[in-house]
Amino acid sequence: MHALKLTQVGNSVGAIFPKDLLARLNLEKGDELYVTESPDGLRLTVHDPAFEEQMRLGREIMKERRAVLRELAK
Repeated sequence: MHALKLTQVGNSVGAIFPKDLLARLNLEKGDELYVTESPDGLRLTVHDPAFEEQMRLGREIMKERRAVLRELAK
């Protein structure tokens, strides 16, 4: 478990991530983290949940309409 320290950044508050946690999450300065609510509390992820939902729908359409997409590609 890691503890994050909150600090004042201008008029906002920022969190300081330990180097080992950044390395584990494969994050660097300027990267984005997404916060979503879950039954257990808040969840931090490096993946955009909205984008993942769009990709899931796209894969579903590609699977269902394979023949149509193949004809359009010609």
